[in-house]
Amino acid sequence: MKTLLIAFVISFTAATVHAADQDLLKRARSEGKASFYANITAVEPIMKAFSSDTGVKGEYTRISTTKFVATAITEFEAGKFMADVVQGPLPVLELLKDKGILAAYRSPAAKGYPEWTRKDDRIQLFGIEYIAVIYNKEHVKGADVPKRYEDLADPKWRDKIVMPNPSNHATTIGWLVGLRDHVFKSEAEWRKFLAGLAANRPMFVASLGPTPAPIESGEKPIGISMPKYIVTKAPAPLDWARISQPMLGTPRAIGVALKAPHPNAARLFVDYWLSKKSMEMLAKDVGEYVLAPGVYPPIDGISKAKVISIRELPDAEIQKWGAEFKKIFAVK
Repeated sequence: MKTLLIAFVISFTAATVHAADQDLLKRARSEGKASFYANITAVEPIMKAFSSDTGVKGEYTRISTTKFVATAITEFEAGKFMADVVQGPLPVLELLKDKGILAAYRSPAAKGYPEWTRKDDRIQLFGIEYIAVIYNKEHVKGADVPKRYEDLADPKWRDKIVMPNPSNHATTIGWLVGLRDHVFKSEAEWRKFLAGLAANRPMFVASLGPTPAPIESGEKPIGISMPKYIVTKAPAPLDWARISQPMLGTPRAIGVALKAPHPNAARLFVDYWLSKKSMEMLAKDVGEYVLAPGVYPPIDGISKAKVISIRELPDAEIQKWGAEFKKIFAVK
């Protein structure tokens, strides 16, 4: 009984490490640390909690999405890839898998996740980088809040919208194509929407990160952005439009590096990352939309939204649509 009690206590020293057996924990501790390459932001609290709960140091290196693949491949081919675990949009991890950079690992912590989140034995989805219409509650009256995506094409929004550049921002390109695939009934209706949105002369920024600032200030009271900023920018007067159509987003994924310097710590870290504790931290503190059952960000009404994971676009398609959107939106 005493031995069982000790094992139980040790197991929960690594709080929320789902089904990570003591042997794995012991081996991970002997390796000392887990190095995490990711494009996600504001994860320092999870890194700190991982280190505290497991006794294994978590090291976080943020790499932008645009540089992720090139950085990983260059380091890997030079034998200098220091990551144990990699996280990024699904298309990024698919490319890394194709280059032979990811190892096989099915985390027991993903057992309760929807079946479709287990792409294969190398990639596990844990969230969706969801995009929505965000607005300033002090500058947009309730009656004016869009109820459909088509409402963004209303001339009343001329010179009042901010969005990432649709000619070169891959996530926005994928989102616009996703509207065609999942929302609009016909190609003609979708193109009418694009023409109307373009006619409203949105202000373009480099990525989703800069979108909330002009909305918060009222410079551009509405925009194509992310609901997570309602959490991270609080108490800014931001809200999201409860559009009747589905909310779309790019899947976020995680995987273990094939030649991880600390392979056991890597597996332990993935188990911890997928745990309910970590997912609640991502959702509640960062506003992320995660796929752990029953976990939602503290955004009013978000648990009732229909969120769809859109398909990843290959580079050739991104370039094709980017060039077309550049013409439609008259991007200089």
